[in-house]
Order: sequence, then structure tokens, then C-alpha cells
Amino acid sequence: MENANSKSDLQPVLEIRNLTQQFGGLRAVSNFNVRLEPGGLIGLIGPNGAGKTTVFNLVSGFYQPTSGEILINGINTAGMKPHQVTGLGVARTFQNIRLWNDMSVLDNIRVAQHGKLQYGFFHAVARSGHYLARERQIEDDARELLEVFDLQDYAEEFPKNLPYGTQRKLEIARALSSKPQLLLLDEPAAGLNSADIHELIRLVRWIHSHFDVTIWMIEHHMDVMMELSSYIKVIDFGETIAEGTPAEVRNHPAVITAYLGDEKI
Repeated sequence: MENANSKSDLQPVLEIRNLTQQFGGLRAVSNFNVRLEPGGLIGLIGPNGAGKTTVFNLVSGFYQPTSGEILINGINTAGMKPHQVTGLGVARTFQNIRLWNDMSVLDNIRVAQHGKLQYGFFHAVARSGHYLARERQIEDDARELLEVFDLQDYAEEFPKNLPYGTQRKLEIARALSSKPQLLLLDEPAAGLNSADIHELIRLVRWIHSHFDVTIWMIEHHMDVMMELSSYIKVIDFGETIAEGTPAEVRNHPAVITAYLGDEKI
């Protein structure tokens, strides 16, 4: 996908129409629009406080918009809670890593599949054949995912004991365990050293080519964003100020002005 807002016959994974979010007298997002078609790897950038994470919180159901529409695979998410949005095929990571540190690495992956258990309370209590078969499948899927991400040696370890870069990798693996169609990555390079950032670039590119998932990414490391994204939207003070290919965005006067005194792009 070359253009995040291009029109085609494909059903968009995500379509946002005239999205606005106000917190009291503060307008955090203003008249935001985007259309993400299947298979895209799209960037969302802007200075600190521009409203980027607010957009992700709206898409994932943590906030309800003041006005506008959010459609996941054509379904309007108005009034939906986060777990209901997840059920539509959306998964995300967070700027500040959110792992269950009192659970093992393996259990972090397993529990992320709770929305797709396919058995009820009585099956679990009776430990029916259906329950046991589904639990074995969840276990097998989780271990396979750990191998894919080269995390199998940490299966019984607690996440808090892992290196920071490994925790980031685990968080992405956990998000993918629900088999999403749309993966929201909120500053995945935050806190990583140079070597881990290079590994992250390789990992995101590999995920995009091997998993059937559309990726929408927020990132302050412009080298990461420019290298990975095919299309970038830029917001500042809640408003879209530019969008286009990485080359177009890099040289856009409004983007240069917005980042003046912040990280050079």
C-alpha cells in the first residue's frame, strides 16, 4: 500500500473518519482521517504531546471519541470496550511496556489468547475433552510463537528478569498471539540501545512479511520510521500537518518546523 488514504476495492482494515477527541477544553485530536488497507506498514509521527497515543487509545477502545467514526473491517466500534475491539482483530503494544510480571513468559503468551478460548465455564470446570484439546492447542501455539521469536529459552522466566530489548520482543509476540489483522506499535524502539533498535527494524520487517497483518506504528526514532514505513502521517497539536512517503514527509516545511528543537528528521 503506497497511500494510507488511497481508495481501492479492498475493504480497509481500519478507516477513521473525522475523528475528534476533547479532554475538557483541550482538543487532543482534531478531524483526523486515515484509511489502512490490508498489508500496509504505516507510520504516525509528531512531536511529544501531538496526540499520537490518543489516536491509538481511541482505535483500541480505551477512549470513546468526542465525534467521528472508527471502523474496523467495516464495523463501527462506537461504544465498544477494549476487549471487544480486540475481538475484531486489533492488537497493540504500549510506549511503556505492559507485561504480566507475575506470570512466566509462556503464560504471558497463553493468556493473551483468552478471547479465543472457544469453551465455556462448565467445560473448564468439568475439564471436558473439548477443554483439554483447546488448552493443548493454546500451549502448542504459544510455544511455537516463542520459537519464532527466539524466546523459547525464557519460557519459564518472569518478564521482569529479562533484558529490556527482550521484553519488547515478548510484548510484540504477545500481541501477535491473538492473530490480529491490525497491529498497533506504540513507540517500540523507546528505551532501546542502538543494537536493539537494529534488531527491532529487522523484526518488524520480518513480521510484516511473514504474518498476515497490517502494521500502524508510532515512533520517535525517525531512522526507524523512515526505513520501515511506506507512508507516514504527521500530526501536531492534534491536527494532521503532512502526509506522504518518507521522502515527502522528511522534506515537508511544516514537519521541519514542528520538529525544530526536537529530534532532527
